[in-house]
Amino acid sequence: MSVVAESVPHPSTTLTGLEPSCRFCSDVLRRTFVDLGASPLCESFLSERERRGPESHYPLHVYVCDTCFLVQLEEFVSPEQIFSDYAYFSSYSESWLDHSQRYVADMIERLRLDETSLVVELASNDGYLLQYFVAESIPCLGVEPAINVARVAIEKDVPTVVDFFGSLLAERLVASGKQADLIVANNVLAQVPDLNDFVRGIRVLLAPGGTVTAEFPHLMRLVEGNQYDTIYHEHFSYFGFGTIERIFAEHGLCVFDVDELPTHGGSLRIYARHDAETWRPVRSAVMELHETERRAGLRDPGRYVEFGRQVEASKRALLHFLIEAAEANQSVVGYGAPGKGNTLLNYCGIGPDLLTYTVDRNPHKHGCFLPGSRIPVHPPERIAQTKPDFILILPWNLRDEIVSQLAYTQEWGARLVVPIPRVEVIA
Repeated sequence: MSVVAESVPHPSTTLTGLEPSCRFCSDVLRRTFVDLGASPLCESFLSERERRGPESHYPLHVYVCDTCFLVQLEEFVSPEQIFSDYAYFSSYSESWLDHSQRYVADMIERLRLDETSLVVELASNDGYLLQYFVAESIPCLGVEPAINVARVAIEKDVPTVVDFFGSLLAERLVASGKQADLIVANNVLAQVPDLNDFVRGIRVLLAPGGTVTAEFPHLMRLVEGNQYDTIYHEHFSYFGFGTIERIFAEHGLCVFDVDELPTHGGSLRIYARHDAETWRPVRSAVMELHETERRAGLRDPGRYVEFGRQVEASKRALLHFLIEAAEANQSVVGYGAPGKGNTLLNYCGIGPDLLTYTVDRNPHKHGCFLPGSRIPVHPPERIAQTKPDFILILPWNLRDEIVSQLAYTQEWGARLVVPIPRVEVIA
């Protein structure tokens, strides 16, 4: 079954003044977190014809709000431009599928979900997660704005609304008789320019007694792990736990539990409910994480300033490695074509002279060129054909999975390299 809704224009929060304002609390943004220069959209892969023409570049200047500590970019490109046709398909990562399948099993048991329940996932992509609820005969609905990606989910029998989520869509769904016992929001909060409307919509759609879970990369891990490549235009915001709790509370939702996860370099999964449902108490993990963030300096504006210096040192180290390899006539290629890789390559000024090509398992990217750097993307089999000396793993968060996939390259002595948090030759 499929459900297709007409697209509703997403509320715009485009900031064009000299002093941008916080997308949550509206205070003026004056403090720089990091400035990564200008870069094209990280998923805007180029065809052979397009690579001969110009590209649009947009600032990657990241601010931190001195009031609520929300780390954020200005909105230079609308969500419609970014997500209406999208190159990212979640199902190409085996480890992410495993993570999703475990989550589904855990939620079914923990929340006692059955055929009378309704699960709604916001930004449901290609049905990577909801397919497991479908397999258990638990009613579900995906909301996904990218029609090319949503089409794949529909082919998997995952009911999908092709639209951007917000309070208007939530009200329409409720008016049609739908309220969610579980709302899933995995790695979508960062991609929402109008945070207040999005979280307001979650409250509207959540059934009495229902639960919201949201996963997102943890700002504390981004800072500690020097994960500057996870910053790109598709991600408007970067969250510490204290900030996300404050955003949910502003819209009548209480974060009552939290898990720390290894995914995406270190993520959080929060659990939220309606404020009034005090019969579900706030668990000790909430206060413990508040204290962890305080000790890590996430309430200290000076800690955010230090991050920019870390990033500059990392850039110099990666360029030093690549230049040394080139001067020694050693070949270096990439593995993966993730958005984070494009931030890294463009910020460091790396092109085909230092990274000959990259490969990716996603056939939608084959024959294309990376935005900005113009590095060609090939199928993974290209590595066996050219036998490079070094392979730079761009999706370093999938390090273990990729090291296993590349075990065969030991036949000719290839060495694998990760760039984050520092340049490391691992095999």
